[in-house]
Amino acid sequence: MSDSRTGDSPRTDAPTTESQAAGAQTADDLPPAPPRPRQRRFGGTAAQIQGALKFYKVFAFVTGIMLLILVAKMIMDYGFGYELYAGGTTAEGAENSLGFHPKDSVVDGTGISYWIAVIHGWIYVIYIIAGFRLWYLMTWKVGRLVTIVLGGVVPFLSFVVERKIAREVRSDVASNPEAVRRY
Repeated sequence: MSDSRTGDSPRTDAPTTESQAAGAQTADDLPPAPPRPRQRRFGGTAAQIQGALKFYKVFAFVTGIMLLILVAKMIMDYGFGYELYAGGTTAEGAENSLGFHPKDSVVDGTGISYWIAVIHGWIYVIYIIAGFRLWYLMTWKVGRLVTIVLGGVVPFLSFVVERKIAREVRSDVASNPEAVRRY
């Protein structure tokens, strides 16, 4: 029967092979899959990536500084037996505003060494969040996230990793402008 509206030729409803008659298709009946595009895709817009990079760079620098202060504090504390105190009175009776003194030698003073460790810990958590956000938006592999996380653990490494990551982000976005999402 012919469809007069479209000019199609008559259809036959009879199946041509037994597998088609049963309604099942085999892998031989399907055409080959088209090749997958090898394009780079990012997880966010250019503004999101640039914002995440700036956030990461700031906290990489702050984490690196706090890690160096923490290492210096640990050397003074465990190597020489001195702790950083604010306020109080020394064992000799002198008023203390801020200074390194032997452990437990300052009365009514606050040991700042503890707070250096606590502040560094929280800044490191924010650094990991910043690194994760950048890693997610750039759709990198897990190894890059491990590199970012280790950058905040080894003294001076956060400065090196931050420069390398920032360079890679800029070059990757510049060489793949079509890969950035456009909302």
